[in-house]
Amino acid sequence: MTTLKSDIDRTDSLLANLARAIDARTPGPGDFDTPIAGLTFFRREAPAAPAVCMVEPSVVLVAQGAKQLWLGGDAYRYDTSCFLITSLDLPADSEVVVASSEAPCLGLTLKLDLRVVAELIAQGSLPPSRNRAVGTSVGIGEATAAILRPFDRLLALLDEPEAIPALASLIQREIHYRLLTSDQAPKLRQIASIDGHGYRIAKAIDWLKLNYALPLRVEELATRVQMSTPTFHLHFRQLTAMSPLQYQKWLRLNEAKRLMLNEHLDVSRAAFKVGYESPSQFSREYGRLFGVAPKRDIATLREQADGASVQK
Repeated sequence: MTTLKSDIDRTDSLLANLARAIDARTPGPGDFDTPIAGLTFFRREAPAAPAVCMVEPSVVLVAQGAKQLWLGGDAYRYDTSCFLITSLDLPADSEVVVASSEAPCLGLTLKLDLRVVAELIAQGSLPPSRNRAVGTSVGIGEATAAILRPFDRLLALLDEPEAIPALASLIQREIHYRLLTSDQAPKLRQIASIDGHGYRIAKAIDWLKLNYALPLRVEELATRVQMSTPTFHLHFRQLTAMSPLQYQKWLRLNEAKRLMLNEHLDVSRAAFKVGYESPSQFSREYGRLFGVAPKRDIATLREQADGASVQK
């Protein structure tokens, strides 16, 4: 019992350190870059409904509050007791579950370097994995002191900026090692294994991200990553909770949204730019994904942005 209590005390102390560091560097609700490459902070001061997002291969820690990721109808809740890990670029919905102005939801996201994962596995010093990864490429792991300690040291570097170039990459490498010895190691191993299905699906996703505006021939993409079409379909859906065509559609619609919002393209030009042949089909599919017609959605987002600027 004493050992268990000391472990809990250590974990609570580390979480408190992380929360203080993030709180001090997040002046208001939003997402904030840091001087450490791949490390961002987030702050939310009220619960929020699921919002469409692209989740990169990363680990997400919550130091205060709680969030939830929705993927293919499944919910992955994470809070101070557990972390979220994703090993592929995934279209998903992010929800803020527990947050208030007095006790904001505070956390961090660290992008994973799958090359480092592969290097650590190749060194052969890791304990053997006892179980094979199944399900999607999203996982929820226990936020142990072993996981939290290197994050605590990484954030401490923000108070010693001259040390970041020399030490940040070393601490990030340790974080990758800790993840590979955690209960979520199979999620990383399935993507880093060059002869595995996860690695090949990751390569297919890389191609889709670069070529989303081109017509998609699934059989050709499967051949490109050296998989049969049925096997490709099976593992793509298992890892991403959607089909390759649905994934491409998500990429197209979100890029069109960016073009309309940031580059002021009208609906038709944005639709053609991302590969749609019919603006009416584009509008229907946009409405199904975002719950509102594209023109109205962009107008609302601009009004919200203008309102936020006035408040500042």
